[in-house]
Amino acid sequence: MRGISTWSYSPYKPFLFDTGDIYICRIAPSANAIHIEWLPFGDAEYSVFVKARADADFSFAGTSRECQFDIEGLDTQRDYEFFVTAGDKRSRVRLAKCADAEGTVINYIHPEDNAYSFSGRYLCSPSLLQHPDGYLLASMDLFDHGTCQNLTLVFRSDDGGVNWHYLTELFPCFWGKLFLHKGDVYMLGVSTEYGDLLISRSPDGGKSFPAPTVLLRGTGGKSGGVGVHKNPQPVLTFNGRIYETLEWGSWSPKHGYYHAAMVMSCAVDSDLLDPSSWSFTPPLKYDPSWEGAAPDGEKACIEGTLAVSPDGVLYNIMRYQTNERRALAFRVNTDDPDAPLEYSHAIDFPGNLSKFMIKFDTVSGKYYSIVCRRIDEPKTVRNLLSLISSRDLITWELEGDLIDRRNDDPAFVGFQYVDFDFSGDDIIFQSRTAMNGAHNFHDSNYATFHTVKNFRA
Repeated sequence: MRGISTWSYSPYKPFLFDTGDIYICRIAPSANAIHIEWLPFGDAEYSVFVKARADADFSFAGTSRECQFDIEGLDTQRDYEFFVTAGDKRSRVRLAKCADAEGTVINYIHPEDNAYSFSGRYLCSPSLLQHPDGYLLASMDLFDHGTCQNLTLVFRSDDGGVNWHYLTELFPCFWGKLFLHKGDVYMLGVSTEYGDLLISRSPDGGKSFPAPTVLLRGTGGKSGGVGVHKNPQPVLTFNGRIYETLEWGSWSPKHGYYHAAMVMSCAVDSDLLDPSSWSFTPPLKYDPSWEGAAPDGEKACIEGTLAVSPDGVLYNIMRYQTNERRALAFRVNTDDPDAPLEYSHAIDFPGNLSKFMIKFDTVSGKYYSIVCRRIDEPKTVRNLLSLISSRDLITWELEGDLIDRRNDDPAFVGFQYVDFDFSGDDIIFQSRTAMNGAHNFHDSNYATFHTVKNFRA
């Protein structure tokens, strides 16, 4: 064996971990069928076998030479097991529940499927990228409580999100954001929860990534101490610099239960893969004496998103863990990239209890955000997804509800951590989606793609 010189794998196979001879790389269930795709294993004819989980024996479902197959004629709201063979080679047994989901299924994992158990069993951290060559990239990572949380899957669509196919996966990569710079695809992520901050540039539009550069060292893991915390937020270019948000801290009470706000930046013409190109603001810890701070805001701020105000000020607007509908804004010193953030003001914001991003639409002159909207009745957690807008980053108005599942149990249904973009007259977005037998609303079993037609109307 030789040393590692890459960040991307198709697939990543841990030593002695049962990945199967044939790798099922995508699952997309519907009401009465399960679409599966796998990576080629030579020039072979593949056979597919399936059974309901309650049944004793597998049945032959059919053959394919195309490395994909639709298992049809299944019962809705029923769990199934299935695998693929070619000669004496076979895949792992995978799981899926037949049911229709909101939007288009990019990828799915059953909450009891252990195919990625070294990283996790739930899909998280949606990142969506429109490439100027006309295709879409979507990434998501796999997490679970007490696992390493370090694998990211990448998918591609060549028809505007109607169909998706596996592209590659990155290891170690968590909380990653795909972004474009000068026509190249980059990934910015961490090695694991609270691990090292990593970046790499793809030479082929997202199919492969060389070994990443470490930009900032973390400690890694809830039990290992504090470290880098981030989420897939837009990478913003402003006044000749590239900006992104992150935090330093930990969810662990024994480490202080804090997340200190930070912003990273570099000049647009610098080498993004050179750590010396980047500047980081010192971590700014939460201060309960700030004007507008909430009495129950001790858990502080995470997952900031950047936006330039109408008067030209760059703000980091952060999710705020309070029962009051409130977000907090921090001023970024664009004259001195090493200067600390400065707390500015609180904002009345109806989606502060889940990650959100803010983007400015040059056509309408409005800022838009897609949020897990909070209303008093009926009870909502993350089962009401709404489009809101503002002209000043202060006053926010409801444009419309995009997904309303308030009639479902809020403990098990969620649409969250949306990554969205403008696409002509439409908005496209990827959601971390929990429904149809998810472990709970937070531990998602789907990555789904959605289009909001004519959103300005």
